[in-house]
Amino acid sequence: MNETQKWWVLGLTIFTGWLLYLLAPVLTPFVIAALLAYLGDPLADRLESMKLSRTMAVVIVFFIMILIGLLSLFFLIPLIERQLLGFIDSVPVLINTIQTKFIPKLADIFGFDPEVINLDSLKQAVASNWQDVGSVAGKVMMKISESGRAIITWFAYLLLIPVVTFYLLRDWDHLIANLRDLIPRKQVGFISQLAYECDQVLSEFMRGQLLVMLALSIIYSIGLWIAGLEFALLIGMLAGLVSFVPYLGVLVGSIAAVIAALIQFNDVWHLVYVGLVFGVGQALEGMVLSPLLVGDRIGLHPVAVIFAVMAGGQLFGFFGVLLALPVAAVIVVMLRHMHEFYVKSGMYQP
Repeated sequence: MNETQKWWVLGLTIFTGWLLYLLAPVLTPFVIAALLAYLGDPLADRLESMKLSRTMAVVIVFFIMILIGLLSLFFLIPLIERQLLGFIDSVPVLINTIQTKFIPKLADIFGFDPEVINLDSLKQAVASNWQDVGSVAGKVMMKISESGRAIITWFAYLLLIPVVTFYLLRDWDHLIANLRDLIPRKQVGFISQLAYECDQVLSEFMRGQLLVMLALSIIYSIGLWIAGLEFALLIGMLAGLVSFVPYLGVLVGSIAAVIAALIQFNDVWHLVYVGLVFGVGQALEGMVLSPLLVGDRIGLHPVAVIFAVMAGGQLFGFFGVLLALPVAAVIVVMLRHMHEFYVKSGMYQP
C-alpha cells in the first residue's frame, strides 16, 4: 500500500466514524437486527444442513426469536417488574430490622452507643429518592405520550427490527460472500483470516456467554425459589445478567439474596440456603457451563468488556453499546497480530 492509498484509507475511516456518529439514532434498529441475525445464523446453517431450504430454516429460527421475545414481553418482564417494586417497598423494613436488631447487637459487642447510628434519615432519603424516580419516570412517559413523533418512531423501530432481521438472516451468507469479493485480491487471504479470527472471538463470547448467563439465571432463580425466597426470579435474573464478569454475578446476587432473606425470614438458616444456591451455581459455571459453552479462547478480558461498553455508550449512546463488543473483538485480534509483528521485528529481536 503506497502513501496515497494510506491517506485514502485514513480519510475513509475518519469519514465513516463521523457518519456513524451522525446516523447513530437511525442505525440503532439495524445494528440490533444485525446482531440478532448474527446470533441466529449458526442455527439456520445447522437446519440447512438437515436438508431444509434456507428460507424454511430462517422461518424456524425467526419463529423461535419471536416466541422468546413475546414470552419476555408478556410474562417475564411484568413479573420481574412486580418483584422489583415489592423489593423496593421492603427496603424500609430492612432498615428498621438493622436499626432495631443488628445495631444493638453490634453495640454490645464493640461497646458503642447504638443511638450514634440512626438510619431514620437514610430511610427517609431512600423513600424520597424512589418517589423522585417515580415522578421522573412519569414525566418521561407523559413527555413521550405528548410527542406523537416519538411514539411513531419507537413503533417504527419495533416493526423494523424483525423485518430487517429476517432479511439479513435469509441473505447472511450471500452478504458475507459479497463483502469478501470487495476485498483487494492481494490482501484477501490476510483480511479473511482476520475476519475469521474476529468471528471466533465474538461468537465464542456472545453466543457462549449468553447461554451461560441464561443457564445461571435459571439455576439461581430455581434454587432461590426452592429456598422459599420471595424475590427469587428478580435476584436470579440479576445475578445471571451480570455474570459476564467473573464473580460479579455471584457477588451481586448473593448480596441481594442475603438482604431479601433477612427481610423475609430474619433467620440464619435461609442465609445458609442462599450460600448453597450460589455455591452450586458458581461451581457449575466454573466446571461445566463456561468450559462447555464458552471455551478458553475468548481473549476478551472482563475489564476490557466493561471499558468497551462504557466507552461505546459515552461516544455513541445506545448505538455505541451495541457496537462495543464487535469493535472490541476486532481490536483484540488486531492487537494479537501487532504483538506477533513486534516480536518478530528488529525493534524487539536482539
